[in-house]
Amino acid sequence: MTGEQAGTATQPVAGQGDTGRRVPEVDALRGFALGGIVLVNVLVLSGTYGRTAVDPAVAGADLVAHWLVIAFFETKFYLLFSFLFGYSFTLQMESARRAGAAFVPRMLRRLTGLLLLGAAHMALLYSGDILTMYAVLGLILLAARNAPPERLWRAARWFYAVPVVLLVLVGALAGAAYTPDPSATADATREAARIAEEMRGGAADVIGAHLATWPEAMGALLLMGGSIVAAFLVGCGAGKRRLLTGGVVDPARLRRTRAIGLAVGLPGGLLMAAGTVAPLPERWEVVCFALGMAAAPMLTAAYVSALMLWFTTPRGARLAALLAPAGRMALTNYLSQSLVLALVFTGYGLGLYGRTGAAVACAVALAVYAAQLFLSARLMRRYSHGPVEWVLRTVTLGRPPRRS
Repeated sequence: MTGEQAGTATQPVAGQGDTGRRVPEVDALRGFALGGIVLVNVLVLSGTYGRTAVDPAVAGADLVAHWLVIAFFETKFYLLFSFLFGYSFTLQMESARRAGAAFVPRMLRRLTGLLLLGAAHMALLYSGDILTMYAVLGLILLAARNAPPERLWRAARWFYAVPVVLLVLVGALAGAAYTPDPSATADATREAARIAEEMRGGAADVIGAHLATWPEAMGALLLMGGSIVAAFLVGCGAGKRRLLTGGVVDPARLRRTRAIGLAVGLPGGLLMAAGTVAPLPERWEVVCFALGMAAAPMLTAAYVSALMLWFTTPRGARLAALLAPAGRMALTNYLSQSLVLALVFTGYGLGLYGRTGAAVACAVALAVYAAQLFLSARLMRRYSHGPVEWVLRTVTLGRPPRRS
């Protein structure tokens, strides 16, 4: 989720290969991930996230839009960003080595910068911020930096499997013991109305609402912590092998990964949507979400494999060229997504929180994403860094980066 920067041959940065030149596949995948992230985040930022059972009036296009986002995007795209974070971590290591700089102090400054950015983002714009978790869990990646790829991949399986298995067991027990509670539904409706009123209020109300949800938001992020670390480690191992560099991966292997990923991941995504949106009863919400999480890495792998194969075709190369500039300034784009959507949906601007359905919210998100693709292409023709990337790069190096 951290947007990476362009640089000179003597100061290459994440997103660049061994020679200091950028790896276009990494940038393009990161640009693609931005689209999935904004579609998931807009459901929260617009107040449309949650079971449709709470509001029986939700139907039609809104129900379909919500269902599709959960099935195909929820939990899949933060894994892709996390994988790319781990991959870019190895490129940061190579950058420090070529510059003759100590890597650990650099990365500690970078993680501190991410922590501060994430805390501000969480308080001001979006309580579901992921940067703070990246900053903290990045310490695990830093500790494992010298491990060989095979060891990283073995550890990743444990980091992912243990919490998912526990969540599945908890969900199954909760489903078996479930009894309908009309008062709980009424309480949830009243709480949603209270939050909506605060989110449509003044700046102090919006910030207060964000701060009040921190414990819940951090609990959700901690629940995903194991999967984030697992994706970090898989990405780091892939980076050590340069598996996203053109010509390294066997196309036949990519096709196998795509086929297996769709066969396993797609049913998992459909089950997650069926249990958390409709039509399965609420008693199976947790276990369906957990089973969807278990299958999510496979669908993410299918997305990556399909794109890597497509990027080798003429049309795919044009798509990569469209996505890559947004990926080069992904941190700026991630934060600006929250800013624009906050201006649309909260009291900072139009105050439409809870007043639109999922279909309109997703249409707004796609419009924001399209604008970012357009603007990123133009900015990256003139500048080496996005504005937030420049700040983070300055913190990382301890001085402003040289102009390329």
